[in-house]
Amino acid sequence: MTTLSRRTLLTFGLVAGTGLAVTACSPQSGNSTAPASSTGTAITHVHAITRDAAGTILLATHEGLFRLDDQDLTQVGPVVDLMGFTTTGEGRYLASGHPGLGVDLPEPVGLIESTDAGESWRVLSRAGESDFHALAAGPNGVIGFDGQLRISADGRNWDTAAIPSAPASLAVAPGTGTVLATTEDGLLRSSDNGTTWTTVDTPQLMSRVAWADDETMVGAGIDGRLLTSRDAGDTWTASRDPVGEVVALGAGLTDGGEVEALLVEGPRVLRSLDGGATTEQLL
Repeated sequence: MTTLSRRTLLTFGLVAGTGLAVTACSPQSGNSTAPASSTGTAITHVHAITRDAAGTILLATHEGLFRLDDQDLTQVGPVVDLMGFTTTGEGRYLASGHPGLGVDLPEPVGLIESTDAGESWRVLSRAGESDFHALAAGPNGVIGFDGQLRISADGRNWDTAAIPSAPASLAVAPGTGTVLATTEDGLLRSSDNGTTWTTVDTPQLMSRVAWADDETMVGAGIDGRLLTSRDAGDTWTASRDPVGEVVALGAGLTDGGEVEALLVEGPRVLRSLDGGATTEQLL
């Protein structure tokens, strides 16, 4: 495993690799070693992993949106390079990125919305202007970073805000709306929807972070270890061994109250219910 430097953190989502590893958003030449979906499409880069409101695992990729079920990938909707992707409690999908060939969306797409589980997309705002590589949604609206931190209550009208360091990823607590941002200067937290920020004391720098609920955070340390907090960041536990270079991370709670971490690491999609002590390979 390669240990990442502080400099690497902000380009973590652009690390060249094979299989499902994330690389740049421009089209790639050559053969991919990635697994193919049921439609025969090979996935070359995963930008986000999450469960939707129905519990379905979603992969937002360079080749569009995929559902993962029983080790079977199914492509959903048009091919859009989903550089930023998030879901809402109401079941909506929000995304940003670049349209595939023949897809009738602007370049870049701005903020787009799907209300039919990814089958179709429509532009909400910032068409031809924004490519949000970090994107999150919560009870106060949408927050994204396209070189500038932008905040919107409705996904249509935006305000800009300052942030001490550029975020590699953003996450919003589902109930409180507390925002987390992973940066090269540490994990930042905002309790006022991105207006002001404080630094969270963590064992190490993180490349990705996700909320499982309003008190539970899961982070991907830049040394490959999984970090978990059950008290909103006051204390942390780290997996004894690295799980690998995590390029996409999602989190939630199971019906039994276990913290579920969903990880994309190299060519693998993994699940852990014990803070990274053990992992189950989903793909």
